[in-house]
Amino acid sequence: MKFPQTFSGKGHNIYAVIETPQGSRNKYNYNTKYGFYELDKILPAGTCFPADFGFIPHTMAEDGDPLDVLVIMDIRSFTGCLVECRVIGVMEATQREKGGKKERNDRIIAVSTASIDHSGLNHVNELNSNFVKELTHFFEYYNSMSGKKFKIVGIKGPNQGLELVKKHMKPHKQ
Repeated sequence: MKFPQTFSGKGHNIYAVIETPQGSRNKYNYNTKYGFYELDKILPAGTCFPADFGFIPHTMAEDGDPLDVLVIMDIRSFTGCLVECRVIGVMEATQREKGGKKERNDRIIAVSTASIDHSGLNHVNELNSNFVKELTHFFEYYNSMSGKKFKIVGIKGPNQGLELVKKHMKPHKQ
């Protein structure tokens, strides 16, 4: 599968590829070997993704995977959906595997440029504080189910989020 470049070419907007839609108990990952999405795990009853979750094309984060992104939209999308987004912040986090080393595992927070309900959001500080707590709690719990320790070290604004995207960009081949 051919993915688009990281930035859409419209200002500082980025592209996100959705792996797991909001509200899903199924966690999907893109399998680069086969070019398909595969079921990674099923979350316990009562647990679901609080926002669309995916990756930013042509990036490589410190954990060896593309940079993660949470996309806030009016209604969930679907696995494999390409979404143009505006970065509004970053959830900076560390993660430690059972008995393993600590590594960064940040999540970019973005808003779909097609959103009507959230079109006015430009900074993570404009999000409802309860929603931010829900995001934090979800990722702490989600990782603990796999024996990982996930800790939020900070929530920063759009400038820091964009800098992180640029830092982790890989060369894009046509």
